[in-house]
Amino acid sequence: MAGDQKGKAKKEQMKGKAKETVGRAVGNERMTAEGQAEKSKGDARQAKEKTKDTLKP
Repeated sequence: MAGDQKGKAKKEQMKGKAKETVGRAVGNERMTAEGQAEKSKGDARQAKEKTKDTLKP
């Protein structure tokens, strides 16, 4: 389960980064903002998983 969530976090981060980059390249502010939001969501999920790993005995 934890591995699945970590993979999902990485996927969100990569997808967000790609969307943000494309948005900047074409000058689409909305796409850039959506990419940043997805990347942030992935970052938050990854931080949550790292915290859970730290707290495991």
